[in-house]
Amino acid sequence: MSSSNIRHKIDFILDPASGVPFYRQIIQQVEQAILAGRLVPGDRLPTIRSLAIELQINPNTIAKAYNELELRGLVVTQVGSGTYISDKKIDIEEAERQKKIEECLGRFFREMEALGVKNKEELIQLIQEFKEE
Repeated sequence: MSSSNIRHKIDFILDPASGVPFYRQIIQQVEQAILAGRLVPGDRLPTIRSLAIELQINPNTIAKAYNELELRGLVVTQVGSGTYISDKKIDIEEAERQKKIEECLGRFFREMEALGVKNKEELIQLIQEFKEE
């Protein structure tokens, strides 16, 4: 079977304008697919290489997302076999909290960029120097 015939249970769509890093978008989409029942325990995620080619992004970005998902216990990686959805249940409250945090951060980064803050170092310095009145 050629790889072009393999149909994934999840179609990853990345939004460069969202302000959310691509690896976070991948994590969110896997979490949402698990919550919606589109991905179930034992389902195999696309390989890092194939997903990087499909999304036209660096394979390290995919690896970072998969590593984070593994740290959260949502996937298990079997060397030589692939990355699979685990049987761990997602804490919906934690998923919602994470989604809200990332939405706020996306807005914050877009606003900072509009104000001329272009790099992380400047942003970190501004946050460290910030004093709430």
